[in-house]
Amino acid sequence: MNIIRTYPVPEAAKGAAVAMGNFDGVHLGHQSVLALAKAAAVTANAPLGVITFEPHPREFFAPDAPAFRLMNAETRANRLAKLGVQHLYELPFNKALSSLTAEAFARDVLANGLGIRHVVIGADFRFGKGREGTAEMLQAFGKTYGFGVTVAPLVSDAQGDYSSTAIRQALSDGRPEDAARILGHWHRVDGVVVQGDQRGRDLGFPTANIYLDGLHLPKFGVYAVLFDVLNGPHKGTYKGAASLGVRPTFGVNHPNLETYLFDFSGDLYGAHVSVALVAYQRPEEKYDDLDSLIRQMKADCFEAREILSKVSH
Repeated sequence: MNIIRTYPVPEAAKGAAVAMGNFDGVHLGHQSVLALAKAAAVTANAPLGVITFEPHPREFFAPDAPAFRLMNAETRANRLAKLGVQHLYELPFNKALSSLTAEAFARDVLANGLGIRHVVIGADFRFGKGREGTAEMLQAFGKTYGFGVTVAPLVSDAQGDYSSTAIRQALSDGRPEDAARILGHWHRVDGVVVQGDQRGRDLGFPTANIYLDGLHLPKFGVYAVLFDVLNGPHKGTYKGAASLGVRPTFGVNHPNLETYLFDFSGDLYGAHVSVALVAYQRPEEKYDDLDSLIRQMKADCFEAREILSKVSH
């Protein structure tokens, strides 16, 4: 996949049929937009592209607000590549872009800058300064500036619309199964394994630790997880139990995700990993002594094994 971060783009990167949006989570609603863009690409004999923004506009306008993203830009790009996207236009969301009127965005960015042939958006997509642009306005601009526009209906089920907001709420509530229902896959936390305090090793439960900086924090507690090592000598899929939180038994700590892998031995420092949150087991707790903590960890691992024995990867 070709990732393009500036515009105007080279002629070779023009002429795509694209899906446009923030695509945080790349959930089933996003995938329905992408499916329509793929169909338009086939009809037009054009490459399939995605237009998205970095940083997320919400981060640009409220940089001090709590982290909310479900995935970082690298994880999003990897997910879109797996779905067949050929050109990812990762537009820099800055003062200049945010100041463009809706018509200027359609003319200068979509038509002249990227040279798109067709664009698919969700029915609730807004664009241009002050979010003035609507789906209907984009359809009118497309006729003026020479590109097709398809408006995808929102995807929902009996429990509501599929949205990144609904996924965040499910994760905050400790309902990873509901998040997976909207995503179409387990919610994953990707990162590089870093060296922690090595307390787990001292307790007989060595863990692989990754940071959660910049991401929405799911409910703190213990999870049954599927753990993919993406590179290195231990590349593969493992099962485990993970603690997500601040480790209150050991004082005040920065939030992270630490996973104990079942039936594993090896050094994972520096490995790129992806951790799927399969089931929430219990809240994070503070223990008065290490023996109590170790007993609980053994019980957590037993329960996680039982849960994961019934789960397909």
